[in-house]
Amino acid sequence: MNMLKVGIIGYGYWGPNLASNFFDLPSSDLAAISELKQDRLQRARSLYPGVRLVEDYTELFEMDLDAVVISTPPALHYPIARNCLEHGLNILVEKPMTLNSQHAQELIDLAEMRGLTLMVGHTFEYNSAVAALKQYIQSGELGDIYYIDTARLNLGLFQSDSNVLWDLAPHDISILLYLLGESPESVSAQGLPCVFDKIFDVAFVNLVFPNKIQAHIHVSWLDPCKVRRVTVVGSKKMIVFNDVENEQKIKIYDKGVEVPDYTNGFGEFHCNYRSGDILIPKVRFVEPLRQECQHFLDSITNQTQPCSDGYDGLKVVKILEAAERSMRNGSTQEWIKWERQSIAA
Repeated sequence: MNMLKVGIIGYGYWGPNLASNFFDLPSSDLAAISELKQDRLQRARSLYPGVRLVEDYTELFEMDLDAVVISTPPALHYPIARNCLEHGLNILVEKPMTLNSQHAQELIDLAEMRGLTLMVGHTFEYNSAVAALKQYIQSGELGDIYYIDTARLNLGLFQSDSNVLWDLAPHDISILLYLLGESPESVSAQGLPCVFDKIFDVAFVNLVFPNKIQAHIHVSWLDPCKVRRVTVVGSKKMIVFNDVENEQKIKIYDKGVEVPDYTNGFGEFHCNYRSGDILIPKVRFVEPLRQECQHFLDSITNQTQPCSDGYDGLKVVKILEAAERSMRNGSTQEWIKWERQSIAA
Protein backbone atom coordinates (compact mmCIF):
# COMPACT_ATOMS: atom_id res chain seq x y z
CA MET A 1 0.00 0.00 0.00
CA ASN A 2 1.33 3.42 -0.98
CA MET A 3 1.53 5.72 2.03
CA LEU A 4 0.73 9.41 1.70
CA LYS A 5 3.05 11.81 3.51
CA VAL A 6 0.94 14.11 5.68
CA GLY A 7 1.76 17.22 7.70
CA ILE A 8 -0.31 18.75 10.52
CA ILE A 9 -0.49 22.55 10.86
CA GLY A 10 -1.69 23.48 14.33
CA TYR A 11 -1.30 21.24 17.39
CA GLY A 12 -3.68 22.97 19.78
CA TYR A 13 -7.19 21.80 20.70
CA TRP A 14 -8.01 19.46 17.79
CA GLY A 15 -4.55 18.96 16.27
CA PRO A 16 -3.49 16.15 18.66
CA ASN A 17 -6.56 14.10 17.68
CA LEU A 18 -5.80 14.54 13.99
CA ALA A 19 -2.13 13.72 14.47
CA SER A 20 -2.99 10.55 16.37
CA ASN A 21 -5.25 9.31 13.58
CA PHE A 22 -2.87 10.06 10.73
CA PHE A 23 -0.04 8.46 12.70
CA ASP A 24 -2.05 5.25 13.19
CA LEU A 25 -3.63 4.89 9.75
CA PRO A 26 -1.69 2.38 7.62
CA SER A 27 -2.12 4.45 4.44
CA SER A 28 -0.66 7.57 6.05
CA ASP A 29 2.85 8.62 6.99
CA LEU A 30 2.72 11.43 9.54
CA ALA A 31 5.86 13.27 8.47
CA ALA A 32 5.67 16.69 10.15
CA ILE A 33 3.84 18.83 12.70
CA SER A 34 3.91 22.63 12.68
CA GLU A 35 3.02 24.59 15.81
CA LEU A 36 4.03 28.03 17.07
CA LYS A 37 3.88 27.27 20.80
CA GLN A 38 6.88 25.42 22.24
CA ASP A 39 4.96 23.62 25.00
CA ARG A 40 2.70 22.02 22.40
CA LEU A 41 5.68 21.01 20.29
CA GLN A 42 7.23 19.39 23.36
CA ARG A 43 4.07 17.32 23.89
CA ALA A 44 4.16 16.26 20.24
CA ARG A 45 7.87 15.36 20.52
CA SER A 46 7.18 13.01 23.42
CA LEU A 47 4.54 11.15 21.39
CA TYR A 48 6.11 11.21 17.93
CA PRO A 49 9.91 11.23 18.27
CA GLY A 50 10.38 10.34 14.60
CA VAL A 51 8.15 13.13 13.26
CA ARG A 52 9.76 16.41 12.22
CA LEU A 53 8.54 19.36 14.33
CA VAL A 54 8.71 22.97 13.14
CA GLU A 55 7.34 26.35 14.17
CA ASP A 56 7.02 27.83 10.67
CA TYR A 57 4.52 25.89 8.59
CA THR A 58 6.15 27.06 5.34
CA GLU A 59 9.01 24.65 6.10
CA LEU A 60 6.55 21.87 5.22
CA PHE A 61 6.72 23.00 1.59
CA GLU A 62 10.26 21.60 1.34
CA MET A 63 9.41 18.13 2.72
CA ASP A 64 7.85 16.54 -0.36
CA LEU A 65 4.48 16.08 1.39
CA ASP A 66 1.32 14.86 -0.34
CA ALA A 67 -1.14 16.61 1.95
CA VAL A 68 -1.54 18.89 4.95
CA VAL A 69 -4.22 19.13 7.62
CA ILE A 70 -4.98 22.64 8.87
CA SER A 71 -6.13 22.83 12.48
CA THR A 72 -5.36 26.43 13.40
CA PRO A 73 -7.66 29.19 14.69
CA PRO A 74 -10.32 29.85 12.00
CA ALA A 75 -8.93 33.29 11.12
CA LEU A 76 -5.81 31.56 9.77
CA HIS A 77 -7.62 28.93 7.70
CA TYR A 78 -7.83 30.96 4.51
CA PRO A 79 -4.27 32.33 4.24
CA ILE A 80 -2.65 29.02 5.21
CA ALA A 81 -4.95 26.94 2.99
CA ARG A 82 -4.34 29.21 0.02
CA ASN A 83 -0.58 29.06 0.53
CA CYS A 84 -0.67 25.27 0.75
CA LEU A 85 -2.77 24.90 -2.41
CA GLU A 86 -0.42 27.24 -4.26
CA HIS A 87 2.41 24.88 -3.29
CA GLY A 88 0.60 21.88 -4.74
CA LEU A 89 -0.62 20.28 -1.51
CA ASN A 90 -3.95 18.53 -0.98
CA ILE A 91 -5.64 19.97 2.11
CA LEU A 92 -8.05 19.04 4.86
CA VAL A 93 -9.09 22.21 6.68
CA GLU A 94 -11.05 22.20 9.92
CA LYS A 95 -14.45 23.90 10.30
CA PRO A 96 -15.38 26.58 9.59
CA MET A 97 -13.61 26.44 6.23
CA THR A 98 -13.12 30.23 6.20
CA LEU A 99 -14.68 33.26 7.85
CA ASN A 100 -16.31 34.59 4.68
CA SER A 101 -17.78 33.01 1.57
CA GLN A 102 -15.58 34.91 -0.90
CA HIS A 103 -12.46 33.34 0.60
CA ALA A 104 -14.14 29.91 0.56
CA GLN A 105 -14.95 30.27 -3.13
CA GLU A 106 -11.37 31.32 -3.87
CA LEU A 107 -10.04 28.15 -2.25
CA ILE A 108 -12.49 26.02 -4.25
CA ASP A 109 -11.46 27.68 -7.52
CA LEU A 110 -7.76 27.32 -6.72
CA ALA A 111 -8.08 23.64 -5.78
CA GLU A 112 -10.05 22.89 -8.95
CA MET A 113 -7.56 24.77 -11.11
CA ARG A 114 -4.64 22.84 -9.58
CA GLY A 115 -6.44 19.47 -9.56
CA LEU A 116 -6.04 19.15 -5.78
CA THR A 117 -8.27 17.69 -3.08
CA LEU A 118 -9.95 20.25 -0.82
CA MET A 119 -11.85 18.74 2.09
CA VAL A 120 -13.48 20.34 5.15
CA GLY A 121 -13.55 18.73 8.60
CA HIS A 122 -17.31 18.29 9.04
CA THR A 123 -16.78 15.28 11.27
CA PHE A 124 -20.44 14.46 11.86
CA GLU A 125 -20.87 13.58 8.20
CA TYR A 126 -18.66 10.57 9.02
CA ASN A 127 -20.58 9.59 12.15
CA SER A 128 -22.27 6.17 11.79
CA ALA A 129 -25.22 7.25 13.97
CA VAL A 130 -25.85 10.33 11.81
CA ALA A 131 -25.61 8.12 8.70
CA ALA A 132 -28.25 5.82 10.22
CA LEU A 133 -30.42 8.84 10.98
CA LYS A 134 -30.21 9.89 7.32
CA GLN A 135 -31.25 6.40 6.21
CA TYR A 136 -34.36 6.51 8.40
CA ILE A 137 -35.33 9.89 6.91
CA GLN A 138 -34.76 8.70 3.34
CA SER A 139 -36.61 5.41 3.85
CA GLY A 140 -39.86 7.24 4.62
CA GLU A 141 -40.28 5.40 7.92
CA LEU A 142 -40.66 8.73 9.73
CA GLY A 143 -43.23 9.97 7.21
CA ASP A 144 -43.18 13.58 6.07
CA ILE A 145 -40.55 15.56 7.97
CA TYR A 146 -42.16 18.41 9.90
CA TYR A 147 -39.08 19.91 11.55
CA ILE A 148 -35.65 19.17 12.96
CA ASP A 149 -34.38 20.57 16.25
CA THR A 150 -30.71 20.57 17.28
CA ALA A 151 -29.07 21.57 20.55
CA ARG A 152 -25.33 21.88 21.20
CA LEU A 153 -24.80 23.29 24.67
CA ASN A 154 -22.09 23.36 27.33
CA LEU A 155 -20.33 25.67 29.80
CA GLY A 156 -17.39 27.24 27.86
CA LEU A 157 -15.05 27.40 26.03
CA PHE A 158 -15.24 31.19 25.64
CA GLN A 159 -13.21 32.70 22.80
CA SER A 160 -12.32 36.36 22.44
CA ASP A 161 -11.86 36.25 18.66
CA SER A 162 -15.03 34.35 17.76
CA ASN A 163 -18.57 33.72 18.93
CA VAL A 164 -20.71 30.67 19.66
CA LEU A 165 -22.33 30.78 16.22
CA TRP A 166 -19.05 30.27 14.32
CA ASP A 167 -17.69 27.89 16.96
CA LEU A 168 -20.52 25.39 17.47
CA ALA A 169 -23.16 25.93 14.77
CA PRO A 170 -21.02 24.60 11.88
CA HIS A 171 -21.50 21.10 13.32
CA ASP A 172 -25.29 21.30 13.28
CA ILE A 173 -25.51 23.12 9.96
CA SER A 174 -23.39 20.45 8.29
CA ILE A 175 -25.58 17.75 9.90
CA LEU A 176 -28.76 19.37 8.56
CA LEU A 177 -27.36 19.73 5.05
CA TYR A 178 -26.27 16.09 5.14
CA LEU A 179 -29.58 14.75 6.51
CA LEU A 180 -31.87 16.67 4.16
CA GLY A 181 -29.69 16.81 1.05
CA GLU A 182 -31.03 20.32 0.49
CA SER A 183 -29.83 23.88 1.02
CA PRO A 184 -31.97 26.27 3.12
CA GLU A 185 -33.89 29.03 1.40
CA SER A 186 -33.73 31.48 4.29
CA VAL A 187 -32.16 31.98 7.73
CA SER A 188 -33.07 34.05 10.77
CA ALA A 189 -31.27 34.16 14.11
CA GLN A 190 -31.12 35.68 17.58
CA GLY A 191 -28.01 36.02 19.68
CA LEU A 192 -27.22 36.99 23.26
CA PRO A 193 -23.93 38.47 24.55
CA CYS A 194 -24.37 37.43 28.19
CA VAL A 195 -20.84 37.45 29.58
CA PHE A 196 -18.73 39.63 27.29
CA ASP A 197 -20.05 42.67 25.45
CA LYS A 198 -20.51 42.09 21.69
CA ILE A 199 -19.53 38.40 21.87
CA PHE A 200 -22.57 36.17 21.34
CA ASP A 201 -22.37 33.22 23.72
CA VAL A 202 -25.93 31.99 23.06
CA ALA A 203 -27.62 31.77 19.65
CA PHE A 204 -30.89 30.51 18.20
CA VAL A 205 -31.00 29.92 14.44
CA ASN A 206 -34.02 29.09 12.30
CA LEU A 207 -33.58 27.68 8.79
CA VAL A 208 -36.32 27.18 6.22
CA PHE A 209 -35.67 24.36 3.75
CA PRO A 210 -37.60 23.39 0.61
CA ASN A 211 -40.93 21.57 1.17
CA LYS A 212 -41.54 23.88 4.15
CA ILE A 213 -39.24 21.88 6.41
CA GLN A 214 -37.94 24.03 9.24
CA ALA A 215 -34.86 23.42 11.35
CA HIS A 216 -33.93 25.05 14.63
CA ILE A 217 -30.41 25.29 16.04
CA HIS A 218 -29.67 26.19 19.67
CA VAL A 219 -26.00 26.68 20.54
CA SER A 220 -24.59 27.95 23.82
CA TRP A 221 -21.36 28.37 25.74
CA LEU A 222 -23.45 29.15 28.81
CA ASP A 223 -25.44 26.10 29.86
CA PRO A 224 -25.05 23.90 32.96
CA CYS A 225 -25.48 20.67 30.98
CA LYS A 226 -23.56 19.23 28.07
CA VAL A 227 -26.09 18.57 25.31
CA ARG A 228 -25.43 17.16 21.82
CA ARG A 229 -28.86 16.29 20.43
CA VAL A 230 -30.73 16.16 17.11
CA THR A 231 -34.49 15.55 17.09
CA VAL A 232 -36.32 14.77 13.85
CA VAL A 233 -40.13 14.99 13.98
CA GLY A 234 -42.06 13.26 11.22
CA SER A 235 -45.72 12.61 10.50
CA LYS A 236 -45.35 8.90 11.37
CA LYS A 237 -42.49 8.65 13.84
CA MET A 238 -39.93 10.73 15.69
CA ILE A 239 -36.24 10.03 16.16
CA VAL A 240 -33.60 11.40 18.54
CA PHE A 241 -29.83 11.26 18.09
CA ASN A 242 -28.09 11.89 21.41
CA ASP A 243 -24.32 12.02 20.94
CA VAL A 244 -23.71 12.25 24.70
CA GLU A 245 -24.98 8.68 25.10
CA ASN A 246 -22.22 6.08 25.03
CA GLU A 247 -24.22 3.32 23.35
CA GLN A 248 -27.91 4.14 22.80
CA LYS A 249 -27.26 7.07 20.50
CA ILE A 250 -30.47 6.69 18.44
CA LYS A 251 -33.99 6.18 19.72
CA ILE A 252 -37.03 5.91 17.43
CA TYR A 253 -40.36 6.88 18.98
CA ASP A 254 -43.55 5.47 17.49
CA LYS A 255 -45.42 8.59 18.50
CA GLY A 256 -47.56 11.01 16.55
CA VAL A 257 -50.81 12.85 16.11
CA GLU A 258 -53.50 11.80 13.64
CA VAL A 259 -55.93 14.38 12.32
CA PRO A 260 -59.57 13.24 12.67
CA ASP A 261 -62.17 13.47 9.94
CA TYR A 262 -63.86 16.84 9.66
CA THR A 263 -66.82 17.35 12.01
CA ASN A 264 -69.32 20.20 12.33
CA GLY A 265 -69.43 20.26 16.09
CA PHE A 266 -66.55 21.72 18.08
CA GLY A 267 -67.20 19.29 20.89
CA GLU A 268 -66.61 16.35 18.60
CA PHE A 269 -63.22 17.62 17.43
CA HIS A 270 -60.27 15.85 18.99
CA CYS A 271 -56.91 14.55 17.82
CA ASN A 272 -55.90 10.93 17.94
CA TYR A 273 -52.59 10.63 19.76
CA ARG A 274 -50.43 7.61 19.11
CA SER A 275 -47.83 6.48 21.64
CA GLY A 276 -46.23 3.19 20.72
CA ASP A 277 -42.91 1.49 21.27
CA ILE A 278 -39.46 3.02 21.54
CA LEU A 279 -36.97 1.29 19.27
CA ILE A 280 -33.24 1.47 20.00
CA PRO A 281 -31.46 0.23 16.88
CA LYS A 282 -27.97 -1.20 17.14
CA VAL A 283 -25.60 1.11 15.29
CA ARG A 284 -22.07 -0.16 14.76
CA PHE A 285 -19.86 2.62 16.07
CA VAL A 286 -16.75 3.59 14.13
CA GLU A 287 -14.68 6.54 15.34
CA PRO A 288 -15.96 9.44 13.14
CA LEU A 289 -12.65 11.30 13.05
CA ARG A 290 -10.83 8.16 11.94
CA GLN A 291 -13.43 7.69 9.20
CA GLU A 292 -12.93 11.31 8.13
CA CYS A 293 -9.15 11.02 8.00
CA GLN A 294 -9.28 7.79 5.99
CA HIS A 295 -11.80 9.36 3.60
CA PHE A 296 -9.39 12.24 3.01
CA LEU A 297 -6.59 9.83 2.13
CA ASP A 298 -8.88 7.76 -0.10
CA SER A 299 -10.09 10.88 -1.93
CA ILE A 300 -6.50 11.82 -2.77
CA THR A 301 -5.47 8.30 -3.80
CA ASN A 302 -8.58 7.64 -5.91
CA GLN A 303 -8.88 11.23 -7.17
CA THR A 304 -12.52 11.37 -6.06
CA GLN A 305 -14.53 14.23 -4.60
CA PRO A 306 -14.74 14.01 -0.80
CA CYS A 307 -18.17 14.03 0.83
CA SER A 308 -17.40 17.17 2.82
CA ASP A 309 -15.77 18.99 -0.08
CA GLY A 310 -15.16 22.69 -0.58
CA TYR A 311 -18.71 23.32 -1.75
CA ASP A 312 -20.01 21.71 1.44
CA GLY A 313 -17.77 24.04 3.43
CA LEU A 314 -18.92 27.03 1.38
CA LYS A 315 -22.58 26.26 2.10
CA VAL A 316 -21.92 26.26 5.83
CA VAL A 317 -20.03 29.57 5.65
CA LYS A 318 -22.81 31.25 3.63
CA ILE A 319 -25.42 30.10 6.17
CA LEU A 320 -23.28 31.37 9.06
CA GLU A 321 -22.89 34.74 7.32
CA ALA A 322 -26.66 35.01 6.84
CA ALA A 323 -27.31 34.03 10.47
CA GLU A 324 -24.86 36.63 11.78
CA ARG A 325 -26.44 39.34 9.58
CA SER A 326 -29.82 38.39 10.98
CA MET A 327 -28.58 38.48 14.60
CA ARG A 328 -27.07 41.93 14.14
CA ASN A 329 -30.12 43.31 12.29
CA GLY A 330 -32.92 42.48 14.67
CA SER A 331 -33.49 38.83 13.66
CA THR A 332 -34.39 39.67 10.06
CA GLN A 333 -35.14 36.85 7.65
CA GLU A 334 -32.17 36.54 5.32
CA TRP A 335 -32.69 34.88 1.94
CA ILE A 336 -29.75 32.93 0.56
CA LYS A 337 -28.92 32.85 -3.14
CA TRP A 338 -27.09 29.76 -4.30
CA GLU A 339 -25.48 31.10 -7.46
CA ARG A 340 -23.84 27.93 -8.74
CA GLN A 341 -25.82 24.82 -9.59
CA SER A 342 -23.16 22.66 -7.96
CA ILE A 343 -23.56 24.55 -4.68
CA ALA A 344 -27.36 24.30 -4.55
CA ALA A 345 -27.39 20.61 -5.45
